[in-house]
Amino acid sequence: MTFCLTMRLEDGLVGIADTRITTGNECITARKVTRYQGKNYAFFIMSSGLRSVRDKTLTYFDELFEAQRSKCDRLFKVCNFFTEQLRKVGKEDREALELSKLSFNMNTLVGGQMPKDKDPKLYLIYPEGNWVEVGTGTPYAAIGNSGYGKPVLDRTLHYTDSMQYAFRVGCMAFDSTRISAADVDYPLDAVIYPRDSFNITMQRYDKDDFRDLTRWWQERLRQSVQDLPFEGLDTIFDNVLYKPSNLSVKRLSDTGHIGVLHTDDILKSNDSN
Repeated sequence: MTFCLTMRLEDGLVGIADTRITTGNECITARKVTRYQGKNYAFFIMSSGLRSVRDKTLTYFDELFEAQRSKCDRLFKVCNFFTEQLRKVGKEDREALELSKLSFNMNTLVGGQMPKDKDPKLYLIYPEGNWVEVGTGTPYAAIGNSGYGKPVLDRTLHYTDSMQYAFRVGCMAFDSTRISAADVDYPLDAVIYPRDSFNITMQRYDKDDFRDLTRWWQERLRQSVQDLPFEGLDTIFDNVLYKPSNLSVKRLSDTGHIGVLHTDDILKSNDSN
């Protein structure tokens, strides 16, 4: 599985992708983001699914795009080029994959800006080759193991947010996924595309880069639950009779050691005084 996320904002695009690939019982690290840029164009492609389908489709696409780049003045035309190659690979490999009990599976995110695009665009391409444009109402698309990060994104992300804010939201969505999904992990690749810049910046982060942030986030979540304004909502506990644990921790003042006593023993001791 994988985690790929791209957020479409008023000021540009922010993308995040993990690098873990699971093959049988083995895990390897490989980049899941490919960028293309030149004079007056820049876009990137993220993918999840079978690695063999991805690599073959991208190889075919690279050759076609290099030969017919002048025809791609809009990003949706880039998507059409890509889907042509995806369907070609499907015709070549689908039957053999299914005989091996493997699904022809590849979901793709294409984000960027071509010469005649008025603003950055983001498209989600399905394995069948059809695509949808990601709008501004829900300004993100995630593929792979995306369910764990959706609550963070749906609660906090807006189209008008800054790219820096969106990057933070995306990192927290990734962290939520990494904690709950064994097949998503560091290193993490980040992609930034500022509006009208025709320049994509990429950077890789390792687990150590986010160690303090992850610890802070976990502690803040626990404290936020503790601080919830729950007055009047927890009346279910008003008539609950608690049965305390039968273990109590007591410091033995004469030795400084920690001892564990049964609650019943403490009560008996109090009764004898």
